[in-house]
Amino acid sequence: MLTGQLALSIAAIFSGAALYVSLVEQPARLQLDDKALLTEWQPSYLRGAAMQAPLALIGFLFGAAAWWQTGNALWLVGALALLANWPYTLLVILPTNRKLMSTDAGAAGPQSRALIEHWAKLHAGRTLLGLAATALFLWASLR
Repeated sequence: MLTGQLALSIAAIFSGAALYVSLVEQPARLQLDDKALLTEWQPSYLRGAAMQAPLALIGFLFGAAAWWQTGNALWLVGALALLANWPYTLLVILPTNRKLMSTDAGAAGPQSRALIEHWAKLHAGRTLLGLAATALFLWASLR
């Protein structure tokens, strides 16, 4: 079924991007000094949000459509796991994002570094939600 395979593909893309940020980009940027760290994080966050927010929504829609077509609840649970990134981001991560986005690079220091380190821990939740959705979609596609 095409809708299910599209849901799985989109969830995998979402998860891969989130995993890349957690395992590659974040550790690399932490090697930078405080000013460069914040200067790199700010546009990276904006670009990541512009990519991942639509992926979560589109993956949800395809997962929900696959559930509608098959009646297999795994598609719906996976779709909801992927969509959960929206409220998780808005309620849990956004306060930290706002503090970081409103900090001028000239004012960067230990506090902004600590916020970016905290952000990474919160971002890991997005990665886990994406991986859960991917696993659920894979499981559903094998049934």
